[in-house]
Amino acid sequence: MTRFPDFDRALETRLVTYCAIDSQSDETSSNQPSTDIQLDMQNHLVAELQRIGALDVTLTEYGAVLATVPATVAGCPTIGFCAHVDTAPQFNATGVKPRVHKAWDGANITFPDNADLHLGTDMSDYLASKVGDEIITASGLTLLGADDKSGVAIIMTLAEHLLNTPDLKHGKIRLAFTPDEEIGRGVDERLSAEFGADFAFTLDGSRAGSIEFESFSADSAVVQITGVSAHPGFAKNKLVNALHIAGKIIGDLDVDGETPETTDGRDGFIHVYDMAGGSSEATLKFILRDFEMDGLEARRQRLRQVCEDAKNAFPGAKVSCEITKQYRNMRYWLEKDMTPVDLARDAYSAEGLDPRSVPIRGGTDGSRFTELGIPCPNLFTGMQEIHGPLEWISVQDMAMATRICLRLVEAAAR
Repeated sequence: MTRFPDFDRALETRLVTYCAIDSQSDETSSNQPSTDIQLDMQNHLVAELQRIGALDVTLTEYGAVLATVPATVAGCPTIGFCAHVDTAPQFNATGVKPRVHKAWDGANITFPDNADLHLGTDMSDYLASKVGDEIITASGLTLLGADDKSGVAIIMTLAEHLLNTPDLKHGKIRLAFTPDEEIGRGVDERLSAEFGADFAFTLDGSRAGSIEFESFSADSAVVQITGVSAHPGFAKNKLVNALHIAGKIIGDLDVDGETPETTDGRDGFIHVYDMAGGSSEATLKFILRDFEMDGLEARRQRLRQVCEDAKNAFPGAKVSCEITKQYRNMRYWLEKDMTPVDLARDAYSAEGLDPRSVPIRGGTDGSRFTELGIPCPNLFTGMQEIHGPLEWISVQDMAMATRICLRLVEAAAR
């Protein structure tokens, strides 16, 4: 079995450094990338890539960082590795203070900035299996950002090792660090051509051993409601309250029991995640998810029908529903050529892991890359409890993922 050096220290240092750099995305922004602070992270990566000797280091005009690790043997496929630098907008991600719990002893992990929180083995069987590992959390007021800065740290550590080990046989390796993945804008249409990989892997998964080649198909929707405004003291038979219409739409959708909190496995859903406005005008934002296109189409039609019913129930109101494509189930393309999935499974087995594939109840940049012609399944990093203050990761899981990637590039060069 191939032996690799101990990557733990490099991964820990990188992740702590990266997580402390604010890089939250913002779906309300039309800029590209959506926030300037993501460029702080990207500029840090550009400097680091140049320092470790990567070639073709580029910060694109749409905010992605690209780089090359040159081949040491000819005639091999070009393999890409991708991770996203933005953190989720659903929870506070400003002023992250990463904490490293060395050789964690299994006791409850507490949070200095939030005494009401704790993280313990009673909450997670997976955490219970990590006694003795280095566990990294935030301080209690923010998410950590291991989603997906752990993927960034793994890819950077992989690249540094390859650049420092010229006798290791591998083909050309392309690296991509994307902004705005959390808001569905991670893969600009120019990126797949500029990436230039034959196939690729995102490092954006959770438990060790997971390899994902099936994701949701996804759309977003914006419902605009215009009521009829009137003075509330003289509103009888005049006022049409936009918030009441919004309430009807949400309530009618909930009747079906197809919201995120009532679904799992292969169930799809319609999720209202934002409401803004007042009695005169209101806006609802939705995401629509299903693993199959006919299921997604049914949800589109369901939302449109509920909006039409609400408009008819409130004469004088205006209700519009605009639905936008986001990404599609990567399985539709990967099932035609499972080469990258098979390579990953072999690498997992060589590392002593039992490969497990379950559908992602979400999506990755790999969903878009795959649709655009670069087969791109998703590999684990170890991240857990993402998008909230209990987010944590094991450094040893990250090290295992790094070794997996090295086995992949070696196998592809045989």
